[in-house]
Amino acid sequence: MTDYFKQYPNKEGFFKEYGGSFIPPDLQKEMDNITNAYHSISKSHNFISELRSIRKHFQGRPTPVYYCQNLSTKYGGRIYLKREDLNHSGAHKLNHCMGEALLAKHLGKKKLIAETGAGQHGVALATAAAYFGLECEIHMGEVDMAKEHPNVVRMKILGAEVVPVSHGLKTLKEAVDSAFESYLKDPINTIYCIGSVVGPHPFPMMVRDFQRVVGIEAQEQFYEMTGENPDHVVACVGGGSNAMGMFSGFLDLEDTLLHGVEPGGIGTKLGDHASTITFGKPGIIHGFKCYTLQDEKGEPAPVYSVASGLDYPGVGPEHSMLKDMGKVNYGVADDAETIDAFYELSRLEGIIPALESAHAVAYGLKLAKENQQQSILINLSGRGDKDIDFVVEKYGLPEDNA
Repeated sequence: MTDYFKQYPNKEGFFKEYGGSFIPPDLQKEMDNITNAYHSISKSHNFISELRSIRKHFQGRPTPVYYCQNLSTKYGGRIYLKREDLNHSGAHKLNHCMGEALLAKHLGKKKLIAETGAGQHGVALATAAAYFGLECEIHMGEVDMAKEHPNVVRMKILGAEVVPVSHGLKTLKEAVDSAFESYLKDPINTIYCIGSVVGPHPFPMMVRDFQRVVGIEAQEQFYEMTGENPDHVVACVGGGSNAMGMFSGFLDLEDTLLHGVEPGGIGTKLGDHASTITFGKPGIIHGFKCYTLQDEKGEPAPVYSVASGLDYPGVGPEHSMLKDMGKVNYGVADDAETIDAFYELSRLEGIIPALESAHAVAYGLKLAKENQQQSILINLSGRGDKDIDFVVEKYGLPEDNA
């Protein structure tokens, strides 16, 4: 599939009609510098060898693929997990954060700035900043700070400044707005390390490329375990970094069906979900074109998800293109299905998933019921430590509700 990755995005950062860079000229100059540096520095022997060493000795890669015997017995399909929850700091996010921070170091930047929803990107970037000796500033909505308190504490322990965002819905979109504003004050000494395959070019490409390690590992590991490729590959989609990383290892396999799982929330009414590809239409948000959820005025609509990392009214431009091309099937898992899956995986396999990842697990369990004997590989993008207090407080334990 080498041709695919050379073809998309094009020089201007477009994935067919999606992507690009719709930002002020002054900021565009800085983005061009980042793009040029990425193309030259990231392909150098020194950069690649340092990143490989970091992945092996610091992150603990490769993460394993695990066969879920108990879930498979109960649901009928053969269920496997790509264990990104075992990546250092507890999620896939460190894959691109270490890459972005390494690039920042080569560019002579002094500070990393980012937004975070669930806090996993914030923790990963704070981890990378500590590793490279850089300052770190994380913007996070007050609603998410309350839901994901353990990750807020982790960021502070790692030395990051956590900036509360108190306007609007006080969640992920507002955190992105706030982080961009801070970055614009000093783009020379800082770099905005976007937390997903979103934003103006080159970030959708750059984050995808750093995340490709997930799909490459998973494809090789699954084939070594089973002697075949999976029938289904499943990943949750908010901005879409874990999914894009996972899918990249399987895009050229005609017999493997790819499934992106969006947050169905509590209903189909605008404001009750964050199923951007399912219910949205093309528009521009945060400097790039993608499927967006819009209100009657064409502005980004309010969104909701039980998972703080998925409540974004846009989505990666590459996902938007793959939807139109029919390369990936995008479905939804609602809050109730997600909480059920959270407990199923915990109780049957001894693995507590992040609520974001539990969306993919929920969809994977449905696929297993419908496709007996077929193999289903789910990207378990993060672990659930950050969510346990919130889940038990809001939903209780299964036996409490019996």
